[in-house]
Amino acid sequence: MSVSVDPTTDPTSAQPSGNEPAEALRPHAEDAFADELTALAAQDDRPRPARWKLSPWAVATYLLGGVLPDGTVISPKYVGPRRLVEVAVSTLATDRALLLLGVPGTAKTWVSEHLAAAVSGDSTLLVQGTAGTPEEAIRYGWNYAQLLAHGPSRDALVPSPVMKAMAEGATVRVEELTRIPADVQDTLITILSEKTLPIPELGQEVQAVRGFSLIATANDRDRGVNELSSALRRRFNTVVLPLPESVEAEVDIVARRVDQIGRSLDLPAAPDGIDEIRRVVTVFRELRAGVTSDGRTKVKSPSGTLSTAEAISVVTGGLALAAHFGDGVLRAGDVAAGVLGAVVRDPAADRVVWQEYLEAVVRERAGWTDFYRACREVSA
Repeated sequence: MSVSVDPTTDPTSAQPSGNEPAEALRPHAEDAFADELTALAAQDDRPRPARWKLSPWAVATYLLGGVLPDGTVISPKYVGPRRLVEVAVSTLATDRALLLLGVPGTAKTWVSEHLAAAVSGDSTLLVQGTAGTPEEAIRYGWNYAQLLAHGPSRDALVPSPVMKAMAEGATVRVEELTRIPADVQDTLITILSEKTLPIPELGQEVQAVRGFSLIATANDRDRGVNELSSALRRRFNTVVLPLPESVEAEVDIVARRVDQIGRSLDLPAAPDGIDEIRRVVTVFRELRAGVTSDGRTKVKSPSGTLSTAEAISVVTGGLALAAHFGDGVLRAGDVAAGVLGAVVRDPAADRVVWQEYLEAVVRERAGWTDFYRACREVSA
């Protein structure tokens, strides 16, 4: 069976019946929030840096949310200190690279994606850092068939996302920079300081055009990290993204994000289970801090990070349980297994920490009897 594919579309998205593109499970930021970006661009009369889709003010509004003069509501993508977002956006308006630093789960990747979407209209120029990331992922590679047939040439060269961003004046993202081997990290030094990428095989170079910017994310809490050299760190302006300051702020973040994910998966609305969201957030915050919210009882902290991102995952999983095996309302029994899985990463040490917290704190807390029983049941 042959399938006709429009050359302007991704062939992998073509369907055997009707040529309709598949619905993306997680659309890119510029697609998911296209209406908001369009509304902002239409009413944005402030100066824009070269090749920016929006002004710095509009980019910050897109990240933090607000109401436009025509009444259009811009949903907040990041809930946190406004000044941090302003510093991040201002950095991108200069020739400095931006490093978003923070413990796991502080929305570094989320913020970098939305910054790229708002600034360049494209968040897909991405280098995913791992222990196996090669130098070619940052510089360039070669089409070896072309290389063997015709020798080194621009036609045989395979540009990296960084090279593409330099040539187009766009924003490129480097995720988990500290997971990349140190010698590969340092290939960024010349790019960030000289704004050029040499191609010695061709005796050429690619110079960054105005509008080029680089956003990197990193943390120093996970295993397998490689410290940045002082030379590379100097090339970045660092913005540290903190954990949410209060329970209510974190509950708001979790509820908003779960609602977005839930709608894409046709799950029940998160507000139906706001009490369970608050419980999950409270448990995670107390175990992270090593003390209960009232400051009266010290508790041991498990080996995991218990981040906001993990709370979102636990609640989303609970909503799926409630939708498919319950009455659609998020209850204690729906999140208990997820909480246990998030807390007990080390079966020996973390299980003891969890049992002590369960008996000393959860059992004695008024109104938490159902949560205690559900957790006891899955912990048995």
